[in-house]
Amino acid sequence: MQSPLPSVLELLPHRYPFLLVDRILEIDPGRRAVGVRRVTADEWFTGKASHYEMPNTLVLEALAQLSGAVLVGLAAGAEGAIGYFVGMQRVKFRGIARAGDELKLECTLLQFKRGICKTQAVASVNGQLIVRAQLTTILRTT
Repeated sequence: MQSPLPSVLELLPHRYPFLLVDRILEIDPGRRAVGVRRVTADEWFTGKASHYEMPNTLVLEALAQLSGAVLVGLAAGAEGAIGYFVGMQRVKFRGIARAGDELKLECTLLQFKRGICKTQAVASVNGQLIVRAQLTTILRTT
């Protein structure tokens, strides 16, 4: 039997209103994580009634938060370690997430060396690419 997935609140230090990952769907510690965000019309960031959209910069932030979940289990004996987002490369914005959409977030580890983690991150809605980027995170123990 597979162990239950940890909650987002267990994995990430973020809280409302800036926690942008609703649920973890899959996690392979130190390798890959998949999560979702439901975009609703009553968010603090959605704007005018005719444009209930999640800004792509916040989609990028949601991916950065999920990349922190990928780091779980990377540092042996580093319980309580925290990932600090430090940079992004090769960012491509390809679409918009609107109210009612379920944003699928995926992060895959590319490299982990000396506490520096690089991940490939992709956000999509119904299989359509919204945002793609390479993210850099530093893992520090407390």
